[in-house]
Amino acid sequence: MKSDSGAVTGADLRHIAIIMDGNGRWARKRGLARIKGHSAAEKSIHDAVEVCGELGVSYLTLYAFSTENWSRPKAEVNFIMKLLSRFISRNIDDLDRKNVKLRTTGRLTDIPDGPRRDLELAMERTSGNTGLNLILALSYGGRAELRDAFVEIAGSIASGDIVLSDVTEELISAHLYNSDVPDPDVIIRTSGEQRLSNFLLWQSAYSELVFTPILWPDFHAEQLRNALEEYRTRKRRFGGLE
Repeated sequence: MKSDSGAVTGADLRHIAIIMDGNGRWARKRGLARIKGHSAAEKSIHDAVEVCGELGVSYLTLYAFSTENWSRPKAEVNFIMKLLSRFISRNIDDLDRKNVKLRTTGRLTDIPDGPRRDLELAMERTSGNTGLNLILALSYGGRAELRDAFVEIAGSIASGDIVLSDVTEELISAHLYNSDVPDPDVIIRTSGEQRLSNFLLWQSAYSELVFTPILWPDFHAEQLRNALEEYRTRKRRFGGLE
């Protein structure tokens, strides 16, 4: 359903996923080091959380660090990991106060001990919160997620717990990282690129895709609302007829 004003609400938009792209280009346009773009991105995360909270959205997944991002220069990767710890320490009180539940998706064991420990403590602290689920995709790849799911399923077949005919789409979904999270209604990508870049490949089968040329550090509350208004104009048929 829509609100009386016609705007999108959490009733018809449960899960927003965002590919936060363009930090490096934002910095380069200003003659700054790439890491400055990553630092500048924090306000955009604040705004996304705020807007989702206002609209009553249940899940916000942010593509923060992909499995492929480990191939970036070591200094940049180290900075991003430190930035993750800093983001948690600076924002955990506010997130907890706003009833936000912090979660992750991806291969968390790949994350260095310090940031991973900070993440685990923050998730434990907010585990009882009942508002927005803020999901950080860290060391995440859609293909890696499917590979891990298939290995689990193959192990169950090998042990005799299930047989091949038991493998359905529902079973595969149940073995994904966050099987309780509904598929994203909309995936937004900033910076002008028009691809998924290995993000939520299984879950995005019927997601609406919104691409914007705005670089992520410049993507604030107004820009997010504009993207959601574009989503509102779409007709979702899921393969059927209207």
